Parts: sequence; C-alpha cells; structure tokens
Amino acid sequence: MVFENLAEKLQATFSKLRGKGKLNEKDVKTALKEVKLALLEADVNFKVVKDFIKKIEERAVGYEVMESLSPGQQVIKIVNDELTKLMGGTQSKLASASKPPTIILMVGLQGAGKTTTTGKLAKLLEKQGRRPLLVAADIYRPAAIKQLQVLGERLDIPVFSMGSQTSPIDIAKAAVQYAENQGRDYMIIDTAGRLHINEELMGELKDIKASVKPHEILLVVDSMTGQDAVNVAESFDQALGIDGVVLTKLDGDARGGAALSIRTVTGKPIKFIGMGEKLDGLEPFHPDRMANRILGMGDVLSLIEKAQETIDLKKAQELEEKLRKQEFTFEDFLDQMKQVRNMGPLDQLMGMIPGMGKVKQLKNMQVDEKALDHVEAIINSMTREERVNPDVINGSRRKRIARGSGTSVQEVNKLLKQFNDVRKMMKQLTGMQKKGKMSKFPFM
Repeated sequence: MVFENLAEKLQATFSKLRGKGKLNEKDVKTALKEVKLALLEADVNFKVVKDFIKKIEERAVGYEVMESLSPGQQVIKIVNDELTKLMGGTQSKLASASKPPTIILMVGLQGAGKTTTTGKLAKLLEKQGRRPLLVAADIYRPAAIKQLQVLGERLDIPVFSMGSQTSPIDIAKAAVQYAENQGRDYMIIDTAGRLHINEELMGELKDIKASVKPHEILLVVDSMTGQDAVNVAESFDQALGIDGVVLTKLDGDARGGAALSIRTVTGKPIKFIGMGEKLDGLEPFHPDRMANRILGMGDVLSLIEKAQETIDLKKAQELEEKLRKQEFTFEDFLDQMKQVRNMGPLDQLMGMIPGMGKVKQLKNMQVDEKALDHVEAIINSMTREERVNPDVINGSRRKRIARGSGTSVQEVNKLLKQFNDVRKMMKQLTGMQKKGKMSKFPFM
C-alpha cells in the first residue's frame, strides 16, 4: 500500500501529541526527531528531510502552536501543509497546445513501464473527451511496437507506426502530419529506453525534441527504485529538460521516498502516478490529497471521483428501489460487486476513508481479493432462476454450484447464509421505516 510504513509511523507519532493538553519545545522536538527518522527510513533524500524538518520546527515552536487550544492538531496541520508543499503544492496539469495536436514525448529507462504508461495516459485523455494518437517510436526493443499496437487495440485508440526500419525522428515528424489530418488533439510518442543513461539515448531524444518541439516531456520512472528514481529524474532533466514526472508502481511502494523527494531535488512536478496494472490505473497526482492520506486523513475527493467514474447512477437508484421492495437478487449483488471492484483494489479504497487506518480491527486487515473471486465464481455458477430466487437452491444444487465454481459446498452455504441475513436485515429496516421508528437509526 502507498506510503504504508511512513504513514503508520507518522500517525503513531502524532497520536501522542494529540493526547497532550499543552506542548513545550521539547515535546515538539521529540516528535520531529521521530518524523525525521521515519522519512529517512522511507528513503527520502537526506537534504530534503533536513530542510523539511527545519521548516516545521520554525513554525511549530512559534506562537501559533504553543498558544493554541489544541497544539497537537496545529502541529499536524503544519506537517500537512509542509508535506503538501514538498510534493508540489497543487496539481500540475498537462500542457495544451493552442493549435492541436498537443505533442507529449514519453521518455525514461527501460523497465520503468513507459510503453504501458503511454497507453494508460491515452485512455485517461480519452475519458476526458480527448482524441489521442499513440506513436510507436521505439524501434530498438524487440516487440515494443507490437506491444503498443496491442494496447491500442485493447483501448480502441489508433497507433501510428512506420516499422522498425525508419528513424524515430522521421516517425515523429510523420506522426504530427498524420495527427493533424486525422483530427487528433493529443499525440503521445513512445520512445526507446536504455538500461542506463548514455549519450546515444540522450542524443536521439534531443533530436526528436528538436524536430517536433513537444509541448510536454514526461519522464516515466519506477517509484520502487527509491533514490535511484530521483537520480534518474535529475539526470534526464539536466540533459533533456523534462516538464514532469510519472511515477509508476506507486501502489507497490510502501516507502514512497521518490514521491517525497523528486519535486524538491529536480524542481519538476509529479504529474501522474501509476496505481495497479489495469489500463485505467493512471491517476493525476494531487499533493494535498496524498499528504492527507499519509497523515491518516483519507482522500474523500479521489474516492468520490472514482465512484462517479465507475458507478452507474441509474443502476444505483434501481438497486435502492429493489432493496426497499425486498427484490434484491444475486444478479444485483454481482453487478454491484463488479462496479465497486472496478474502482480499484479494496485496500486502496479503504485507505481513502478518513480514520480507517486507526480502526484496530481494520488496520492490519488484508483485503482478500481471492475470496471475492470465489464469491463471483459461485454466483456465476448459478442458473438465472437460482440467482433470482435463491430459495430454490437445495442440497444437490449446492453441490453442482460448488463443482462449477471450483469451491466447496461450505463456501456456497456461507454465501447463501450471508445473503439471506442481508435480506432479513433490509426487511426489518423497511418495516421500521414504515412504522416511523427510523429515528433510532441515524445513519439511514
């Protein structure tokens, strides 16, 4: 989970401050020492940590904290403010050309996920109503062009290619003309990477830059490489001049040092983060929202945006009506489960809910996605009659469903019991609502 280790340590440190009625300078310095160690363990650049702690200390031992009615909360607010500034302050958006197409040049080392990220960015732009074109300019890596073409087919987004015998500069030039003729407003060029930074790589990228004059140069780096990612960003910026960074595999990086160091070290913003392997797993980077998540305050805005993107409002209204009339079926349950899972891994969604990380029962809980796969398999193994009317599922049917889903009869029984319990609860709540007793249930 993103920043898991850092988040746990910072939240534990600040929970001690919250319990104090008054703070003195020693309290603040002790807390900041723990914050410093947590940041260094998260692989944040040493100079960045040093400056960060100095800024917080200057503000935290001042009048605004010491004379506050809730000093602990004031310190947390200061840390939140400085964390947000550290990561860039505000969201940094893509450039947009006054005359289309807007040209985006994707650069980076081999293995960072550049080609996949190129496809993800195209999908994100299309969701925003844009008409992107993918350009295959990596002529060196075996199957790189084919990989981009497969991604284009899956996304139903066109891919411009001239094969592996044409120079990347000529491909980029021809792609601009093609994009103009086809009315494409964004053009994303996937370039070659190397295992390390060298003159040949940089020379080619400079030539492409000079020939098509991209409006945006995005560097794709693997966040799990920690400070190496920061060093790569610094080298690319010095040699080529980048406009922003895309951090991939951030969902697998429990430390998060790269995300907290890149902006300060390079002066370049993080524009997008890669979360998961799915093609919709690229998100705009919001420094304020990420700071909130690190400090256990959740990220409600991102959660709402995900819900708006994936949950069908009409279906949700129909479901509400079915629940009121007690007509909720396994087909409805399966449909809702799919919509929620489309929002992303459940542990990430839980991390966006304020205070969820502090609930002891949930703090160390691993969301078992395989268990949800089993539930889906069980429902898919039912006939339509069984999904609509589970009461017909007798012993022999349970055995058939278990065989068909690759599960056990016990798992089938457990799901049926849980489903019946939900229906009984909805019946009781509906009955109370009719009798006007719902005041006892303030959550309804």
